[in-house]
Amino acid sequence: NYLVRIDFNPTVPHCSLASLIGLCLRGKIQKNVVERIKLDIVIAEGSTEEEINKQINDKERVAAALENPNLKKCSIVA
Repeated sequence: NYLVRIDFNPTVPHCSLASLIGLCLRGKIQKNVVERIKLDIVIAEGSTEEEINKQINDKERVAAALENPNLKKCSIVA
């Protein structure tokens, strides 16, 4: 197994779309990469990273979000 860590930096420290960006990253990578990796996506320090990091790295939250019909319409996540 491999660990892949992606650090991203939102354009502004309190970006309201940071969780959606992280979710989109996770959705695309999981769809296109083999399952033998552990994917860790985190926001750079200094933004509201703690809560968002928890959201985008929690399997149950991600699965529920990816099943959301509004997000399924978004071609970035699908």
